[in-house]
Amino acid sequence: MKRALSLLMLVGILTAMLAACGGGTTTTTPAKPTNTPAGPATVAPASTASTAAAGTTVATTIAATTVSTTTAATTVPTTTVAATTVPTTTVAATTVPTGTTTVAATAVPTTTSAGSVTDYIITLVGQITPEIAKALGTVKIVSHTPLSGADADLGTGISNGVNLGIAQIGTAIVSTGVKLELLPFDDKSQPEVGTSNAKKIITDPEVLCVVGHLNSGVALAALPDYSNANLLMISPANTNPRITDSGYANAFRVVGRDDLQGPIGARFASETLKAKSVFILHDKTDYGQGVAEFFRQEAERLGLKVLGFEGTEEKSDFSSILTTIQAANPDLIYFGGLFGQAGPLLRQARERGITTKFLGPDGLDSSVLAKLAGNALSDTYYTTVAAPVSTFPNAAQFALAYQAKFNGVATPFSAQAFDATGFCTASILKAAIEAKGKPTRAQVVAAMKSLPTLDGITATYTFNPQGDPNPATYYIFAANTDPAKWNENKLITRIVSAPPTK
Repeated sequence: MKRALSLLMLVGILTAMLAACGGGTTTTTPAKPTNTPAGPATVAPASTASTAAAGTTVATTIAATTVSTTTAATTVPTTTVAATTVPTTTVAATTVPTGTTTVAATAVPTTTSAGSVTDYIITLVGQITPEIAKALGTVKIVSHTPLSGADADLGTGISNGVNLGIAQIGTAIVSTGVKLELLPFDDKSQPEVGTSNAKKIITDPEVLCVVGHLNSGVALAALPDYSNANLLMISPANTNPRITDSGYANAFRVVGRDDLQGPIGARFASETLKAKSVFILHDKTDYGQGVAEFFRQEAERLGLKVLGFEGTEEKSDFSSILTTIQAANPDLIYFGGLFGQAGPLLRQARERGITTKFLGPDGLDSSVLAKLAGNALSDTYYTTVAAPVSTFPNAAQFALAYQAKFNGVATPFSAQAFDATGFCTASILKAAIEAKGKPTRAQVVAAMKSLPTLDGITATYTFNPQGDPNPATYYIFAANTDPAKWNENKLITRIVSAPPTK
């Protein structure tokens, strides 16, 4: 199809900008996150960097651009990013329990991508008239994650991923006059804070999309407010099935589900770790208890003896529950929860002489776990829907830009947040073109539902009517005891599966 001359010029300019990195080094002063965003600041270009991935030198694509944002970057520990080759493994659909009924996941679909999210946005830019651009004006995208507290490592990484997404997309749309602005909210991993923030967010008419949350319980608390306002939410991390199964038309995610992640972990425990018995702990949250329940259902179906199923909100002294576990003497401990709780639990277990293998879900996927547990991480495994950024060949440039801008390795879920930001923007622009002006929030949701299959930096994405990626990929890793080498954790296997049919 022929393109307008202006579009060709735009593509040529963008290509040149993306081939050459932005200017000098960016200096960022960390600021304490707040629930209500402060005034706008300027996102400076990422510094020049390159890396070799699979023998190819790659340069950052986060080109120089000025983008309105209210975020202040948070410094993350500096480590070295190295792209790794993902081992070839068997890819198959899985059978998973839903409630008390075992159902088979649908076959993995064969889809043809319409290209990358960025290329799709460039195509949309060619259709943005001055009238549409004027009506859109400044578009605000919210990141809503824990920026303080025990889970801030992953939450800040998600917000940083949105930051980089807005910077890159801002380059692609700058010629139209439309501006993107980031509003970072701190939900503190607390449902009541997430709800309070959501009520503020929906009152701003310029907010057309939310990228969040980290914690499923917080997302489930905020979703009714988003839904009442028809505000699109795309999660880079929420895995509880109820995110998309509760009937919220505005809820999407770019990661898999716990009714697959839990059973995948159970099969790994039985078939690979050869466990015959397991003691299951969880943190009493929607996420932790949910994935533990799914693990238990499949474990029992496979014949594993469940010696205990207990929830705990304890953060520091696990002596009581460890006494119970030590007496039960299981082959495996499964913990449904996050790294901040798992680290002390593991360390104290090893100090008591409990040497049994340890398994958990993607809540364990943080280098902070290695800082908290150290050598106690021996014989520890985790399933995840995210995986280290080095796992994704198409994310090599993102990893470089993240390192340059935030002086640290991209954390799990940050690359997924980058992809979610691309889908937010594509939906907003598509809706604006169809509305011939500023779209309603409901029109943005409808545009998201009608997007073609597109390539992100973490996967090729097609979404089912409920808002789940179809298919999604699940990974199993052996944990590394060195936090500086967390991105080098050994990949045991990966499973690609469609979401279960309802």
